[in-house]
Amino acid sequence: MTATAVFTARALLLDMDGTLVDSHAVVERIWRRWAERHGLDGDEVMKVVHGRQGHASMALLLPDRPAEQNHAENARMLAEETADMDGVVPVPGAPEFLASLRGVPHALVTSADVGLSTARMAAAGLPLPDVRVTAESVGASKPDPEGFLKGAAELGVAPADCVVFEDSGAGIAAGRAAGMRVIGIGPRAAYHRPDATVPDLTRIRVEPAEDGTVRLHVG
Repeated sequence: MTATAVFTARALLLDMDGTLVDSHAVVERIWRRWAERHGLDGDEVMKVVHGRQGHASMALLLPDRPAEQNHAENARMLAEETADMDGVVPVPGAPEFLASLRGVPHALVTSADVGLSTARMAAAGLPLPDVRVTAESVGASKPDPEGFLKGAAELGVAPADCVVFEDSGAGIAAGRAAGMRVIGIGPRAAYHRPDATVPDLTRIRVEPAEDGTVRLHVG
């Protein structure tokens, strides 16, 4: 749905790719090349990879391959992605949205590792939140809720008081599994039934309150 709603929260947990950073071009390039190398259909591969760590996507797409091979190839692909910033731009409204979060507890919760998340946020001209949960921080990839639960814990906020911003099915499922409300960003999100959906971050207004909560005007 297209939401016209108000959410009250104490902390915000933000995905990166597709939510703050538009990295669609490079993700398409790299994963379609990977699909071709392995004789897989590129369109089917793209349905799986968004929101997950690379090795977790590979485990779904090549279920008979040993996990160590997936991790090794994922490391090579992360290096390839980190070196390719062509076409990486901010999602519309992301600079203004992040600027509006000064003083509001928030964290980046991404399936990218430290190197890739740092490079993509810099390429998009976006500041990194002080609290960041990256691939190195967790033992399980989205749709497992571990990353969002860890972000809430590091901010000292109960999961029920957090709102997640996500674009992918895996990320939306992870936010839900963490017991959090989820605002979907972009066209993919609506298919996964988050609590509200907007086309981009220009449709979010942040209103901090004196009691330490924040009101999110969505739509």
